[in-house]
Amino acid sequence: MNIPSSTPIKNAVHAPLNRRFCVAPMMDWTDRHCRYFHRLISHNAVLYTEMVTTGALIHADEARFLQFDPKEQPVALQLGGSNADDLTTCTKMAEDWGYNEVNLNVGCPSDRVQNNMIGACLMAHPQLVAECLHKMQSVVDIPVTVKHRLGIDDMDSYEELCNFVEIVKQSGCTTFIVHARKAILQGLSPKENRDIPPLKYDWVYQLKKEYPELEIIINGGIKTLDECDAHLAEVDGVMIGREAYQNPYMMADVDQRIYGANLPPRARKTVIEEMIPYISTQLEQGRYLNHIVRHVLGLFHAQRGGRQFRRHLSENAHKPGASIDTLRQALDLIPD
Repeated sequence: MNIPSSTPIKNAVHAPLNRRFCVAPMMDWTDRHCRYFHRLISHNAVLYTEMVTTGALIHADEARFLQFDPKEQPVALQLGGSNADDLTTCTKMAEDWGYNEVNLNVGCPSDRVQNNMIGACLMAHPQLVAECLHKMQSVVDIPVTVKHRLGIDDMDSYEELCNFVEIVKQSGCTTFIVHARKAILQGLSPKENRDIPPLKYDWVYQLKKEYPELEIIINGGIKTLDECDAHLAEVDGVMIGREAYQNPYMMADVDQRIYGANLPPRARKTVIEEMIPYISTQLEQGRYLNHIVRHVLGLFHAQRGGRQFRRHLSENAHKPGASIDTLRQALDLIPD
């Protein structure tokens, strides 16, 4: 049965999530079109939405932020907020719409979210985080998880990280997605916070040793499946962000290598061909080609014709009347 993508999936039955490989929530990148595309490359990866604030869901059109195609599942909604009642309301919305998980953002370092007590600044308030997570879990059957940093500013010792985890786990939350850098809230931009603070993977490994009962997912700077294998020897799962977006075909072997699936990876051109019916439907609903195909620009990374493919879409997908033919013309630039 095909469920319209604008309809909440009430009373959906969810299988337990296997988070051994996750694609990170990324603002302006991991929208519903991106997730549909990623799902064509990996059947098993857990996909995360962009962060959505509670205010946007409660005071705006919830369908605008929550609608997705069921084929994207397993998919998790990441929420930004710090008001426990608002977060609880939005968590229930997510379950009603059919999301497989809700994740609380305790890692975003931007000034805008700090001013609203959202993101990494919440690491200074572990009791509040625990209260929010406890209430969120109380109204749904789907898992509620947390994504956080190693620390913030001068609160950056391993002992303070353990204190945060110790308090937050009392909420009943058992899945901690850890970006293996601290955040510097004053003086660095969000982009700089993804690169400048040093990665400390060993801290995340040690967390798993000290809290074996928790599911620990590692995030930050991971680029290859070989690196994933190394991390998975120490923790329960990996989460990849920018590399999965900029070089999406790196996920082609995820199902086989990470999940043990006995299916060959799809060819790059096959991924585009399977994307075309979805794009056609979206165009019929009034969406613009460039809003969708911007996510596929990296599919032919380092391949013959890849640069021409990207250039054709970048130069033509935004033009009035851009259509599936525009995408096919780009695809024809890739040699067989």
